[in-house]
Amino acid sequence: MLLDHPFPPDTRVENEMKSLTKAGHEVHIACFLKGNEPMYEESVYGIIHRRKVSKFMYKASVGVLKFPFYFNYWRSYVKELFSQYHFDVIHVHDLPLAKVGFEAKCKYGVRFILDLHENWPVLLQLSAHTNTFLGKLLSSNRQWVQYEKKMCGLADNIIVVVDEAKARVCGLGVGPEKVTVVSNTLNIDQFDPIERKEFKTDKFRMLYVGGINYHRGIQYVIRAISLLKEKGIDVQFDLVGDGRYLDEIKRLIEELHVQNNVVVHGYKHYTQICDLYESANVALIPHVKSGHTDNTIPHKIFQYLYAGIPMLVSNCDPLVRIVNETHSGVSYCYDHPDELASLIAGFYAHPESLGDYIHQGRQAVVDKYNWEVDGAKLVKLYGSLA
Repeated sequence: MLLDHPFPPDTRVENEMKSLTKAGHEVHIACFLKGNEPMYEESVYGIIHRRKVSKFMYKASVGVLKFPFYFNYWRSYVKELFSQYHFDVIHVHDLPLAKVGFEAKCKYGVRFILDLHENWPVLLQLSAHTNTFLGKLLSSNRQWVQYEKKMCGLADNIIVVVDEAKARVCGLGVGPEKVTVVSNTLNIDQFDPIERKEFKTDKFRMLYVGGINYHRGIQYVIRAISLLKEKGIDVQFDLVGDGRYLDEIKRLIEELHVQNNVVVHGYKHYTQICDLYESANVALIPHVKSGHTDNTIPHKIFQYLYAGIPMLVSNCDPLVRIVNETHSGVSYCYDHPDELASLIAGFYAHPESLGDYIHQGRQAVVDKYNWEVDGAKLVKLYGSLA
């Protein structure tokens, strides 16, 4: 496996490696060295190979289609590992390193699996660092779109995270038999059930856990809270996570004078925020709707489902589909804070109605949306390669 960031943590990659190792495969992963981790490690996930990367080289990844420095770094890395081990498959996580995976397929006669966690061309198009003057010089969206189409055609198999992403990839001319959906579902064995507390109206509590950037849509939640405050509705928004947009969110909190309604917790591991899961009236996934968020799914939605927390989700296609299917919450238009405020006000006035969204969601995880199901799909795909 090739992964162009430090490992662990990465819940999806961890789950994939464990499932393949359990099925009898010997799994190696090549990733970056972040700090004082060993360069070689035999772990519960498999064998981890780490290599130092300079800040310049890492930043060069955004311009890799114009300047091949980053590809050359990984070509050297892959050559070194293939000189030491016999591999049958090269499994590339996400689009950027797909070319390196295909070159290894041709050079060493291995199968090439492309694991698309994201709609990478759209993600880059939306990212802050590619919208700077330098970023626009280094990264061409047209090139990334063409690169994705070419690499999807050259891969032996493609893995995606949601049905919507499979439809999109097939729209690039890829046969559906070549695409397997392995979602970001919950490994129940690693997630203790949450004991939910009774809903109360004295302090209606809302929870968000995840990254904080513009495209997560937190800014619209803050504006909805301001509207609720004007109506005299007292809510508490527990904001858990970190990211480059956090300072902007803090400024917006001060500008709208909702400091007493928003608690910024910063990054916390799941084990540190069980009390927030227990006391939350609702959980939020307020992502900005785009070609990216319409083709991926956050791991947190399955945590919320299993924890029995009713959800308010924005109108991204996979979020709406899963929430409607599992009857676990309601959706709203992502950039309409007035609509979100109205939904919250309704639940605030009638907290008993939230009970309708708890049990079916949890059962959906037990029956369908869990890693045992998705891990089996991955193992079946690998079994078909023999």
